[in-house]
Amino acid sequence: MTQATSAVETKLAAARMRLLMDKPFLGALVLRLPLKSAGAWCRTMATDARAIYYNPDWVNEMSTAHAQFALAHEALHCGLGHFARRGQRVQRKWDIACDFAINPVLMDEGLKPPMDALVLDVYRGLSAEEIYPCLDDELEDNDTLDDHVWDSDEAEGGQGSGDSDPNKDSGSGGKKSDEGQNAGPSSQPDQTEQDEPPKPLSGIEKEHLQQQWQRYMAAAAQRARETGKLPASLARLCDAAIATQISWRAVLAQYLSMSGRDDYSWQRPSRRSGDVAANQFEVMWPSLRSHSGDVYVALDTSGSVSEVDLSGFLAELNAIKAASKVRVTLFACDMQLAPDAPWVYEVWEPLKLPENIDGGGGTSFTPVFDWIEKSGHKPDSLVYFTDAVGAFPKHAPEYPVMWLVKGKAAVPFGQRIQLND
Repeated sequence: MTQATSAVETKLAAARMRLLMDKPFLGALVLRLPLKSAGAWCRTMATDARAIYYNPDWVNEMSTAHAQFALAHEALHCGLGHFARRGQRVQRKWDIACDFAINPVLMDEGLKPPMDALVLDVYRGLSAEEIYPCLDDELEDNDTLDDHVWDSDEAEGGQGSGDSDPNKDSGSGGKKSDEGQNAGPSSQPDQTEQDEPPKPLSGIEKEHLQQQWQRYMAAAAQRARETGKLPASLARLCDAAIATQISWRAVLAQYLSMSGRDDYSWQRPSRRSGDVAANQFEVMWPSLRSHSGDVYVALDTSGSVSEVDLSGFLAELNAIKAASKVRVTLFACDMQLAPDAPWVYEVWEPLKLPENIDGGGGTSFTPVFDWIEKSGHKPDSLVYFTDAVGAFPKHAPEYPVMWLVKGKAAVPFGQRIQLND
């Protein structure tokens, strides 16, 4: 090992350790990616969502602070699933949109970008999908900070050239990608040089890695929260990255099916019913007992949620309710409950949008929770349809709460499911 090589590896290890200490969310993501010295194909740094490849000469010329930014940049590409979201978009234009989306986030976290990082304030807070149509088709004067080697235009939207084993690392020395890989801060850069760029990911590999990086994002967020070092901006980014991959209809259907279910009971029937023979030794068989679920649904009727949104949500809910044995208690609320709320719909009754739900004011979620508490009821679950911008209760209730959210606002408790699909 030459002195220059040793200095580069020491710089990268120091940058990674500093990220872990100061920015635990980003540091935990970086530790999921082994560092590999690359050949001449790598201009600066690169990633294929399985490893970080680096040009030793480029790293040697930069400061440790810039190295922190570069490592976090690669990891956030992976955490946000940019490798699986391009679809049929033009690769180069998509890559630039991804850099414009990531760099302001890292700068807001106090990281220092290298001179060639793409940054425009006009794109701050926007996703790559939102930035992409704003870019000109001619991008001759722009180049990404790094190389995104997870796919290519030749791969037809990044689908790759085959359905290879998702556990086999086609570009990282054949290692399997598992949950524990490089999970500790003692991980050192890989000594093996990557002479050739890794092969583009196949469709199956992208799907597998996207699910894996969702788990990594959730674990990193939990670790950062425990240390009190997860800024609200990164928390929202993490929640959005995870929630957008979840089908809210599937989750809601699961909620309702768990609330209204058939189950078997081994409870001995009453002798008065005549179901039990006089012979005490007669075999007792389990009986099928039906449970009608009791689900509460709240509609945010403030000015930020339209009647079209409410009607569309109820239509979706009706389709799911038809296959579930649940009673629905419906609330409508802006700053206060609608005058006639709540409305109760039995198992056999279809939901409909009540007439007297005039809202349009501000938003407070507490009236619904207060009504439930005062009633003494404990629903199987509460589903709240909202944009999540308003006053929340100070404490979480004892029953499960699922927030179906239109927009980017966070919630203080319960399960948040993104509706923008």
